This record gives sequence, structure tokens and C-alpha cells, in this order.
Amino acid sequence: MREATVKRTTAETDIELWLDLDGNGSHSEIHTGVGFLDHMLVLFSRHSGIEMKLSCKGDTWVDDHHTTEDIGIALGNALAGALGDKRGIVRYASLALPMDEALVLCAADISGRGGCYVDLSFPTEKVGTFDTELVEEFLRAFAVNAGITLHVRQLAGGNSHHIAEGCFKALAHVMRDAVSIDQRFGTEVPSTKGML
Repeated sequence: MREATVKRTTAETDIELWLDLDGNGSHSEIHTGVGFLDHMLVLFSRHSGIEMKLSCKGDTWVDDHHTTEDIGIALGNALAGALGDKRGIVRYASLALPMDEALVLCAADISGRGGCYVDLSFPTEKVGTFDTELVEEFLRAFAVNAGITLHVRQLAGGNSHHIAEGCFKALAHVMRDAVSIDQRFGTEVPSTKGML
């Protein structure tokens, strides 16, 4: 079973997260205290097949920044823990995902070297009460703590909700493919170095 549990408590957030890389996302329970982030993470779970139980109590009276970033950190740590030594995984994946008028390119390498390279242009500063700049904060926190090299590029889009949704759905599909087991390589580490 490729599962992990992460508890992260700071002066700003209190997070409990369990995930299973080999679920289907239909039984996830996600309660972040931030409505739009809940929506994005439900989409992420369902489209990636990564089953999650996530709860967060954060200082949302300040804003949603700490909650969003810290959940990205916790999710990245949990993903890395569930992957272990990464034997047998596909490792690389990419996708250009359409979300109505928005088109988002996402590419990832589960390299062990965290890096995040984002090019997004949201037409509004907020979706509801959620700051659109927090999409990049989440992606960076997730990628760096998961040890993933992640590229996300907006190729088209005029609606902030659609652009954000395209990012989370594209990430979900890319993660589903990258963490999947490649039967042709059995328990080999997908690197000529012998480790990731």
C-alpha cells in the first residue's frame, strides 16, 4: 500500500492528512476551511485517484495564504512519503488540459529535486474570496516538498476560475500518470543513477 500520514502544526495552521496513491478519489474527505481550495482539492483527488482525508484549522481570519501554502507543504510531504524509494513508477508525465476557454500545460518529473516553474496570468485578483496568486503558492509548496520538478503554463484563458481549475485538474492527471507503476520495469528505480 502506497499510503502516508502527515500531521503539521504551526502557529498558523493545524493540518492532518492521510493519502493513498492507489485509490480512486471518490471517498476523499477534504475540509480546509477555504471553500475554493476545498473545491480545487476535491477535483485534484478525483482526477488523480489519490484518496485523501484532509482537515485544516488555519488562521483564515488573516487571509488564506498560510492555509493554502501549508496544505501544499503537507500534501507534498505525504506524496513523497507514499512514494518511498520510487521503485517502478513512471516518473515523467505531461498534459495540456482544456477547461472551457482555458488551456493549461502541466509537466512533471518525480526527480527528487523539487522545483516549480509557473507562468499564469489571472485576469482577476480573486475568485470569490480566494486570492488567485495563491494557486502558484500552492503549486510551489507542493512541488518543492514532494521533490517534483513541476512546470505549469497557461496557454489560453480569460476566466480566473477556469484557469485555476485547469491547473489543479492538469496537475491531477499528470500526478496520476507519473506515480503509476510501470509493469515493464518492475521494481527498478526509473533513473540511470539507481536512485531518485
